[in-house]
Amino acid sequence: MLKGRKKTIAPESVYQLKVTLLYSQPPIWRRFQVKSAVTLQRLHRILQVVMGWTDSHMHGFRVPQPGQRGARRQFLPIEGADEKSTRIADLLRRPKDRVIYEYDFGDGWEHEIVLEDVVARSPAARYPNVLSGQGACPPDDVGGIFGYYHFLEAIKDPKHPDHEDMVEWGGEDFDPARFDVQAVNRAFHGGWGPAKPDA
Repeated sequence: MLKGRKKTIAPESVYQLKVTLLYSQPPIWRRFQVKSAVTLQRLHRILQVVMGWTDSHMHGFRVPQPGQRGARRQFLPIEGADEKSTRIADLLRRPKDRVIYEYDFGDGWEHEIVLEDVVARSPAARYPNVLSGQGACPPDDVGGIFGYYHFLEAIKDPKHPDHEDMVEWGGEDFDPARFDVQAVNRAFHGGWGPAKPDA
């Protein structure tokens, strides 16, 4: 499936990507830059930190079926073994190209990753580099997007029958609007988190 794709992006290029958690309202999203030579295996680890997941579950990538366009196009899975050898530049070649990233097949967290721009690599920059974002990452194992909104409803209403359980599980200080760009960049370049700076 991947053999026919041309590799036209210069190895020193940098991709500006936007990842959005599908079906989230208001949208939970991040904008970040990575080197175009990053493999899907590496991109998975980057996305875990960028979004705020804990890398506790299986994941997968899907690409648009060739020749299809529009909202009804089908997305085909990429074999797990191919993640080690497939670069994002093999899949995303021009702005508006996109792939789907799914995390936790039980909860079904689907993310749309869109290539926004291809820029020259800055010698002074460190990658990955998170530029902006919106919304807190839902807690792992909360039950998917519908479980997440049930969780939010319960923690903000002391009279909700699940209030005490959800607060005990998710914490009293959970803020669905919280997102700290600097904290995420420190996760990459400050020594903590499952991802390390790009080589």
